[in-house]
Amino acid sequence: MVEYTYFVLSLPRGTTRDTARQILTEHAERGGWEIDRLRLYPDGSRRIQLRRKVIRQVRTF
Repeated sequence: MVEYTYFVLSLPRGTTRDTARQILTEHAERGGWEIDRLRLYPDGSRRIQLRRKVIRQVRTF
């Protein structure tokens, strides 16, 4: 079974779509994060849940 690490990112309502894209691109390229859930609220704020796989190394003898 695959395990994930989660990270919640909240962007205020004044954040433009282009700025949000740049922030998410940085997290994806440098941290290996992918979007799990994105919620856009009526006031314009965004709540983004990012995830990435947890890679466990298996000891070999």
